[in-house]
Amino acid sequence: MSRDVLYLKIAKSVTEQIKSDTLQFGDRLPSLRSAQKLYNVSLNTVKQAYMELESRSLVESRPKYGYFVSQSSQRKLALPSVAPMKVAERENTAEVLIDKVFGTIDGSDDVTQFALGIPGKSFLPLAKLKKSMINVINRKTDSGTDYEPVQGNEYLRRESAKWALVLEGKISEDDLVITSGAMNAVYTCLMAVTKPGDSVAVESPVYFGVLQAIQQLGLKVVEIPTHPIYGVDLDALKKVLPSLSACCFVTNFNNPLGFQMPDENKKELVKLITEYNVPLIEDDIYGNLYFGAERPKPCKFYDEAGLVMWIGSVSKTLAPGYRVGWVAPGKFKEQVIRQKLVQTVCSPSIYPDVIADFLEHGRYDHHLRTFRKKLYANYLQIQKSVTEYFPDNTKISEPKGGFMLWLELDKRICTEDLFDEAMSQKINFAPGRMFSQYNQYQNCMRLNYALEWTDRVESDLEKLAKMVKKRI
Repeated sequence: MSRDVLYLKIAKSVTEQIKSDTLQFGDRLPSLRSAQKLYNVSLNTVKQAYMELESRSLVESRPKYGYFVSQSSQRKLALPSVAPMKVAERENTAEVLIDKVFGTIDGSDDVTQFALGIPGKSFLPLAKLKKSMINVINRKTDSGTDYEPVQGNEYLRRESAKWALVLEGKISEDDLVITSGAMNAVYTCLMAVTKPGDSVAVESPVYFGVLQAIQQLGLKVVEIPTHPIYGVDLDALKKVLPSLSACCFVTNFNNPLGFQMPDENKKELVKLITEYNVPLIEDDIYGNLYFGAERPKPCKFYDEAGLVMWIGSVSKTLAPGYRVGWVAPGKFKEQVIRQKLVQTVCSPSIYPDVIADFLEHGRYDHHLRTFRKKLYANYLQIQKSVTEYFPDNTKISEPKGGFMLWLELDKRICTEDLFDEAMSQKINFAPGRMFSQYNQYQNCMRLNYALEWTDRVESDLEKLAKMVKKRI
């Protein structure tokens, strides 16, 4: 039998195993050497078979780990829809709804918190952070009362630059400005490169905090159609780029869709903004929370003109309440420092030192590995539960990292109304209407799965699904 026929026969055999659930999402295929012995064929034949399976999105390769059954191989629910471009419809941010959802931040443990983008306490290295806090207090002779440099804590800038391994040495401590979390960095960057009346492009759906920041500054929001796997529609973006003063995107594990923009798309995005000389504010806050074999590169990696303003933070990985973030503003560094001076003069001195101490001594890499394993396990769990409990016409995103899941429900469902019913049952989620300036996504919701997965969490997700079914 020819090698060509053999590789297809092996691919067909594995495909049948996947379809019959013998091989399930996340299962590891036999190594190339093991498969060679199993099928009694050459190594090249096995490689060709696995490449064929990968081209059909049935398996995915992870460098150094092997081949695994992919997420898309066993999808029973469709991907969310891509919203069309809107330019004429009246703007109307759902501020009252946003206030209502954020009003649930009270530290209460009796509400199952699917709504807010905050990792549960069990995901955080609380004991090590406490140790870093003690180290800093013992070390400081001023008890943290002195002003920091406007650019930010030098210790933290140095450690953050060391940890920006994905940029392969392209930034130094002098390139970074410390901010009060990622949202403060976004706001400061917007102030540095725009003036009232300017237009800023965002994804659609978009994180509501970005939406509010842009509108509070008197800027116009341009929502770009966004695919749940590939991200921003670059053709649609290109048409409006001449009229834009800035773009503000999350290219790695976007909130709320969870996509990871492919590297080729990132390169093309950087090429476009360079051609039109439009700054890109890139919020890479979820970049370290990847499910694959390696941390994906941000657009900043491909930026030669200094137009990408790369933002990072520890709010999603270490300490949400510390409000510690940073930005590498590229050619806009002086404008950003000037805006920071006007807004806050400087950052608090204690918390940046604590985070810097942790980055140096707290085994951040070990913490992130543990964090990612928990997140991935929870993602598999919530994906399975949504598929089991929610109606068959539910559409579900396919995040490659982070901890947000986006659901598109039957068009008859209004999740803003559903929110009140769910809260009466001590269940919280983020209604889709929050993620656009227009009256859209009313039948969508965002779920946070970075919480301790317990029987109660599972039960509450089933209750939420029953509420949805009852309304159809």
